[in-house]
Parts: sequence; structure tokens; C-alpha cells
Amino acid sequence: MDKPADHPRVITGKIGVLLVNLGTPDAPDEGAVRRYLAEFLSDRRVVEIPQIFWQPILRGLVLRTRPRKSAHAYSQVWTEDGSPLAYHTAAQARGLQARLGDAAIVRYAMRYQKPAMAVELDKLLADGCERILVAPLYPQYSGATTASALDAVANWIKDRRRLPALRTLPPYFDDPLAITALHTDLSAQIAALDFEPELLVLSFHGMPERTLRLGDPYHCHCQKTARLLSETFASSHPGLMVATSFQSRFGRAKWLEPATDDVIKVQASNGIRRMAVAAPGFSSDCLETIEELGIRGREDFEAAGGTHFAALTCLNTTEAGMDMLEALVRRELAGWI
Repeated sequence: MDKPADHPRVITGKIGVLLVNLGTPDAPDEGAVRRYLAEFLSDRRVVEIPQIFWQPILRGLVLRTRPRKSAHAYSQVWTEDGSPLAYHTAAQARGLQARLGDAAIVRYAMRYQKPAMAVELDKLLADGCERILVAPLYPQYSGATTASALDAVANWIKDRRRLPALRTLPPYFDDPLAITALHTDLSAQIAALDFEPELLVLSFHGMPERTLRLGDPYHCHCQKTARLLSETFASSHPGLMVATSFQSRFGRAKWLEPATDDVIKVQASNGIRRMAVAAPGFSSDCLETIEELGIRGREDFEAAGGTHFAALTCLNTTEAGMDMLEALVRRELAGWI
């Protein structure tokens, strides 16, 4: 049937993919960091303390003191292209778009700050996407990351009249595609070093220990990723020791252990002189990998007696990483493309 002359223009028939990462300040200054932390630390998935108790602490203490320290850290990793996390995630979206061609429209968003998930989902709708795959780029599931991203999708759904069919990318912590990609890329980086590491530390972002007791599978997912990687390295690098640790402790609660900074110091004190550190829980390099591991990790290692240190990069847009991402996304789009 012919549409009435005043009928709104509607584009249909397209398929969308939204890559989702955690988030980043807009700039490496106190104001931008404060805005980012205010949103991030107000998420009930991230800080599971009743808001009536937490918000006075957040507003009265944390947001008055932490932004200055964090802004300094961000200033050490900021580039001409801005935040490393934003840059690499945008590049992954462009790379995936090139690989998928006309089969799907690819965008990216951040759970906190910009580009906002609701805005990018609206853009996919405006582009005519009737089917959308939301792909959180977190290999290991956590309530504070994966579930929080899905919360944002649910909130978006509540406020929209016209909705697409939706799918979500499941965690891929033990997927052979992910283990192969990580092993391939890390092996290439190790081979390119000017020294041979004695120890490879696999550092995952930390979480309060109570999340494990409450049933969050994150710790188990991290341990399985580490075990599978250790097994592959046992075959390809039989003389390389592998350790697992957790970084980025915050607050006074007990966090998952062992802590990465402690492992680095103790191993150096025990005689390890050549160390490499990798972060297989991060899809893109960011503050935690570049500043916390690459800068502070090196300082801790050398201060404790270590002589050779390397913080290996994340998959980012490496061929191995993009091959994995394309394969994961195409699998979840099966039946749509």
C-alpha cells in the first residue's frame, strides 16, 4: 500500500552490532574524572552498599579526593587520539565494520560517559536496524560489568516505543576462539622482546571477595581463562612459569587474591629477574593496563630487584584479536546474516 503523504519516514530491514566497553573520562582532568567516577561509582552493580550509606561517602569523600590522583594517572596514558580505551574500542568497531561489510551496521558505546549506550542504540534504530546484537567486550562475566551493561539496555527498552529484536554476546572466557587469539598474540609479543621472561603474570581486574561468596562467577571465569592459557603455554613455552593475580584494589573490603602488585614484588624478591605481565580480561588497553601494569608495575618490579619487565598489550585491533571478534559476532548473528 502507498503510505499517506504525511507518514513518518521509517527505515527498516537492517542489522546492528553494538560493541560495549566500560567507559572513560572525556579528558585527563579533575572535572572530567569526577563526572566519570560519579556515574561509575553510583552504579549499584559496581558498589553494592546501600545508597543511603554509600552516597554520602562518595560525594563527601571519594569525589573530593580520588579525581586528582586519577587525573594524574590518566594524563600519563592520554594520547593525541584521546583515551586509549576509547581509541581502541572505536578502532575495533571500524575494523569489525570493514569485515562485516553491508551485512550489519557496527557502532560502539561506553557503559559510563560517552558515547552513551542509549544514544548509540537510538542511532542504530534510526539506521533501520530491526535486529541488534549487543556485545559487551568482557571475556569473563561479572555483575559489575556484563550485567551492568545489560541493565543499561533494559533501561533503554523501558523508554522506547519501537524496539528491535535483541541478542547479547555471551561471556567468552573459555571459548577456544579467545584462548587461541590470546595465546597467538601473547606468544608473538614475547618472541619480540629483547629478553626471555622467566614468569608470565596473568593479571585480571579485581573484585571484592564477597561477590564470589554471593555467586558471581567472575573469579571462576578468570581462573579458567588462566588455566587454559597456562596449558597452551606449557606446550609452546615449557620453561615459562605462569601466575594468576588480580589488580586495581579499591576501598577497605577484602578483594580477590593474590593482588598483582604483591605478586610482582614478591616474585622479584624471590629472585625472578625477567617478567612479563598480560591482562587477558581486558579487550582493549586502558588506564589499568598502561599505567597500573606498565608504569607502576615496572616501578614495583625494579624496586624489588627485577631487571627486565614487559607489560604486554591487549588484543586491541591485532589480527588475532579481530579474527576472534569477527568469529564471535558472526556466530551470534547466525540466522540474521
